[in-house]
Parts: sequence; structure tokens; C-alpha cells
Amino acid sequence: MDKNNAPLSAAEAALRDAALDYHRAPTRGKISVTPTKALSNQRDLSLAYSPGVAYPCLDIERDPSLAAEYTSRGNLVGVITNGTAVLGLGDIGPLAAKPVMEGKGCLFKKFAGIDVFDIELAERDPDKLIAIISAMEPTLGGVNLEDIKAPECFYIERELSKRMNIPVFHDDQHGTAIISSAALLNGLELVGKDIAKVKVAVSGAGAAAIACLDVMVGLGVRREHVFVCDSRGVIHSEREDAKAGKLDESKQRYCQVTAARTLADVCVGADVFLGCSAAGVLSAEMVKTMGTQPIILALANPEPEIRPELAKAVRPDCIVATGRSDYPNQVNNVLCFPYIFRGALDCGATKITEGMKLACVREIAALAKAETSDEVAAAYAGQELAFGPDYLIPKPFDARLILRIAPAVAAAAAADGVATRPIADLDAYRQSLERFVYQTGMFMRPVFAAAKAMSATGSAARVIYAEGEDERVLRAVQVALDEGLCRPTLIGRPAVLASRIQRACLRLKLGEDVAVIDPEDDPRFRQYWEAYYARMKRNGFTPEMAKSAVRRSNTAIGALAIELGDADAMICGLVGRFDRHLEQVSDLIGLRAGVRQFAAMNALMLEKMTLFIADTFVNDDPDAETLADIAAMAAEEVSRFGLPPKLAFVSHSMFGSSTRPSAVKMRRAHELFSARHPQVECDGEMHGDAALSESVRQAFLPDSKLKGAANLLVLPTLDAANILFNVLKISAGQGVTVGPILLGAARPVHILTPSATVRRIINMTALAASDAREARVARG
Repeated sequence: MDKNNAPLSAAEAALRDAALDYHRAPTRGKISVTPTKALSNQRDLSLAYSPGVAYPCLDIERDPSLAAEYTSRGNLVGVITNGTAVLGLGDIGPLAAKPVMEGKGCLFKKFAGIDVFDIELAERDPDKLIAIISAMEPTLGGVNLEDIKAPECFYIERELSKRMNIPVFHDDQHGTAIISSAALLNGLELVGKDIAKVKVAVSGAGAAAIACLDVMVGLGVRREHVFVCDSRGVIHSEREDAKAGKLDESKQRYCQVTAARTLADVCVGADVFLGCSAAGVLSAEMVKTMGTQPIILALANPEPEIRPELAKAVRPDCIVATGRSDYPNQVNNVLCFPYIFRGALDCGATKITEGMKLACVREIAALAKAETSDEVAAAYAGQELAFGPDYLIPKPFDARLILRIAPAVAAAAAADGVATRPIADLDAYRQSLERFVYQTGMFMRPVFAAAKAMSATGSAARVIYAEGEDERVLRAVQVALDEGLCRPTLIGRPAVLASRIQRACLRLKLGEDVAVIDPEDDPRFRQYWEAYYARMKRNGFTPEMAKSAVRRSNTAIGALAIELGDADAMICGLVGRFDRHLEQVSDLIGLRAGVRQFAAMNALMLEKMTLFIADTFVNDDPDAETLADIAAMAAEEVSRFGLPPKLAFVSHSMFGSSTRPSAVKMRRAHELFSARHPQVECDGEMHGDAALSESVRQAFLPDSKLKGAANLLVLPTLDAANILFNVLKISAGQGVTVGPILLGAARPVHILTPSATVRRIINMTALAASDAREARVARG
């Protein structure tokens, strides 16, 4: 990331190209506006617009609070910038800042379900900005100011908070302040120091630094113990700008009567260092002079004021937090801003108060000390997650953040008298927030966590890729290595692999990061064809035919690698017909004990739910017995994603409305499955709309055993299942899918399709590695 057109390294160039492609395709940009109501007929149109729309308009005119009831305003935040201080890019202007604002909108939506309008304003005059933004109050439920330079940002936020009756929050100031203050509280607890007695040395006097100090003072730090350095040195009473009254108000608050003039001076004896400035400004010599067990908050990004290893080399007793994800104690604003707005919007807060910010600080600090959940421990396997010097603040993907912060913020808003819709039952509210854990597209987390857990113990699953030369596979394998999902093996010609890795600017090292099986020249060839012959000699195969089959089929090589102990799981199917790959798996891997047939299931990550569909690839026209078996395997698989299976047998018939053979088959399949698995919510046969809508279903059968929307649909034929999956994939799922998931195989194998994306291969890699983990546990 360089504004000066300096030459990029190969890795930086690859990142640039990937980022540009990500923003360009398949849809330009990262966000869109999507209707939440049906507009499928004249009646819908008359309700959505004229004449029906007049009624909510008149109600809102009489009672403005009803806007939260009849419009999306109560869940809509404006992410607003003028582009004067964008990330590490500086003053690049509002238009160039738009990708950043869209990205912020994505985070709001993904982590907290909040809708965003990104608003980039070509205005530098603070008073005009205030007038423009405040005029948007009827549109927005909250304002997130972003990337506006100091000191204007302080004035703009302060004046907007006075004028507007909705939450206004400058994340660059307060997000960093909240997270770093949580780290400070926990760090001081660890070293046993009184917050009222600590000396704080500060490098930087911009928006983030001043906001951090204001929150820390609110928590108990004494203002007279804070010594701030800006670009001119220590802010002290004898400086010319201080004597002339030219310090802005934010700096004036921390102007001290002191003989210290440099950062080195104020570090002597300091208990805490707070850096919101520039890389490398805190030297090892300065750290040496700090007080016992110093806490160092080096928050400059991407390079901190001092690297943790340099600080610890001279002061092993120090505790360090940075803004980087590759070190412990990452101060990451995503720990805060989605959830503080979630709580503020849900209680109708008119502003973000200091009490709300402090509630957020305390919940983040408390969560780091809470018992680590199994999910979080597995997701960050191999890392020390017990409260201590390297775990002061929670991890960004801790799902408990929204469950703790949003209710605490809402409660604080009510206590401060700014909640227009106080939440009476906070426990019920907390339970309602659990829906966001599944709407964020993170339902794969338990599977990824299981895969990473194996790697953390030094026994990563060995996943073999039949189409190793495919660039999609190579890119997926790079991610799998970076994420610690598996130990990959590629089936492919080494020279071709090396060429394609270089062309794709990947970092894979054949023979080091990645094992290779050369289908044209591998020392294991004899062992493999002899194993193939042993399995197939009574199916008409001669030794020569076995040799030819192994040379010709990478899927056969992969299956034999699993059987002979050279791999734990396989991904195949990116080239050729699904059926041909399944034949090889059937011949060489076979069915697991107690299973009578293979089946395939696909998952779709829809906007409001995840939907599983079976059987999408294997059984053409299964009978009722087979359908009941498929449903049992599919329900078991759904449970592995941390979701309780809710199963619907889908048909053209609605609870006996038809006696056609396919309807009778689906009815019988439901009866068989229900009798064998009474603990699983299920019903059928039913229409597709009834499967997803409880109200439609209850109109026909009020005592249905299935509650809410089904998440697993079993279709009567392969055609029906496959067509439904592919239509939904494009029309509703934005192409984000998992699968095909092969059900019933004796060993972990998944057969993908030629249309598989890199993301789908990554998902299936995690699933295959998780399968391998379960297989090891089952084998003892």
C-alpha cells in the first residue's frame, strides 16, 4: 500500500491484483440495497407505494417515534467521511475513500446485522459538514464518522452530538479508545497497579490518542499523571503555542507544567506507554527506563511504535498490545463498533454517552477474563487464551462479543436517560441477538475450528487434491496453509505445479509446505497399482489394466493414498463428470459400515439462513427407504455445523393432498425417518413454501412437529434437488455454497464440481479435515 508508486514486491502485487478483482467482480463494489418486502403483484405495489404508503406516513407525522416501527431507519447507520485521514493513506479525498466506507458497511452488516449507507462528502469546512450531516437525521438511525482528520473531527462530532437526536460516533477516536482502555484495565489488574496512581507517557496527540486518554481518565487515570508528546515534543505550559493560547482545546486538556521536553524524558518511570503516532518512535532505551512491569500500547499501524519482541528483549516484564493481528493483544476496532451501535439502535439511543462507552470497555475487559468457550478455543487452537499478559482482550471472532456488549450498551443508555425505547427484558434481548451468529455467514466456524485444532496439536489432517494443477486448487491450498487447516498433498507434475505457483504469485514451496505425488513418475507407483489390482482383480482387471487406471486417474491415486495411509482425506471433482469420480471412490474407498448407498448434500448461505438440500448428485429416483437413509445421513451432517437439523420432505403434495406415486413415496419416507429418529424435528410431505414458512404450514396442519423454518430439504429426485440448488445458488445465495458433501463414504472424500470456486474449495478443505479428525476419534 504505497501512494508514491514505489515498486511492489511480488506478494504486494498479488495482493493488489486480488483486491482489485475482489472489488470489481462479480458485482462492482461491496454493498447493495435489497428490498425486504415482496413486490410480486399489484396489491404488493399498492401497499409498498401509493396509495397504501400514505398510512404509515400519516402515522409518523403524528408520532415521529413510529418511524422505527414502519421504516428501516432504526437499523440504518450512515458511515460518513470527507476523506481527509483515510487509514494509512492520508488525505486522499472522499471519492477515493469510498471503498473503505463500503468495507466498513460490510463489517456492520456481517458482525451485527446493521444496514449502512456509505456517504462520502466533498466538503472540508467543518461547519458546512456539520450542517450537511445534521440535515440527514430523518434518514439515519445513527452516524459513524470515519477518517476525518484531527482536530476538526473533535469539533464536528461534538457539534453533531448536540444537534442530532441519534447516536454519533467517531470510530477512529472512540473505537481505539474503548479497546485500548479494556487492555489497560486488564493489564493493570495483572501487574497489581492502581489506575489512579499510574504515570502515562503518550506519543501522538491526534484523534485516536486524545480519545484514548479521555476514556482512560473516565476510568480513573489522573489527568495530571498524563504526559503527551506531539510532533513538537511534550505538550507543556512553556511552549510558545501554549503561552500564545494557540493549542486546540483537545491538547490544552493535557498540557502540563513539567521540565520534560521529549518522549524519552516522559518515559522515565512511566507505568504505561500509549502510542497513536508513528512506527519506531519508542526505542528500546526508552523502554528500559520505564517503571516496573510497564504496559505498552503501541497502536500505530501497520508498524507499531516498537515491536513486541524488541520491547521484551530489554524488559521481559512488560506487557504489549499492538494493532497487528500477528501479535497477541490486537487492538482491533471491530471488537467494538458493530456492537455499540447494535445496542444503541435497539434501545433507540439519542446519543453515545460516556457511560455507554465505559460499559463497552468493561464488557470487553470482562470477556477476556471469562472462561474460554469450546468454540473460541477450537477456533484459535494453539494459542494461549487464558487471561494473562498475552491475552488482555478477546479475539475479534469471539461470537460472545455481540451477546455481551450490545445488552450492556443498551442498559447503560437507559441508565443515562438517552434510551427512547428502553429494553425491559435484557435476557430475552440477549437471546434474540444469537440470530446474528448464524446470519453472518460464519456457520462454517465449527468446521474450521475442528480443522485448526488438529493442526495446533501437530497432527494436521493430510488432505490430498486430485486436481492439484488447477489454479483454483493452488490458491485454496495457499489459504489452507495460511489458516492452518491441513497438510496438503497435490497430485500433479512438479514442473507444471511450480510454473503455475509462480504465475499465480503464490508462496507455496513444493516438498516443504506441500507434498507432491507425480502421476507420471512417482516411486510409489508400483505400490499403488498393486493395491488397485488387489481391490479390482475380481472385477475383470488385469495387472496392466490396473497400471493404466492408476496412471489415468488422479482420483484413483488420491483414493489409494488414503487407503495406503499416505493421506487422510481427499478433494476431487474439479475436472470431469461427478459420476466418474464417484465410481473410483466407490471401488476404492467404499461405503462406511451400516450404510447402504452414497448420497450428496449441498448447503447454501442465504441472506437470512443456511439451507441444506439433498440428494443433489447421486440417487436418480430413490425409493422411500433410500430417502429415509439419505435424510438420516444428511441430518447427522447438518449437526456437525452446530445447527439442529429441521427436516422437511418436500413434494408437490401437501400432507396427503395427492395420491400420485411421488407423493406417496415422500409420505412414506417421512414415516420411516420419523419412526427411526424421533428426536429430529421433521415433517412431510409438504410444499416448498410450507417447508420454509411456519404460517403456511400451520394453515394446513396446525399440529406439525416441525417448528419454524426447515433448514434441511429432502427432495424426491436428483433432478428436483439439483435444479433447486442451482436456481437458489444464483438467485438467492450469491453463489456462496458448500458442497457437494459426499455422504456415506468409508473415508473422508468430497467430490466437487467443475464450477467450484476457490472459496468453495477452502470450505470443503476445512470440512474434509474435520471429517478426518472425527475419523481418527472414531478409530481411537
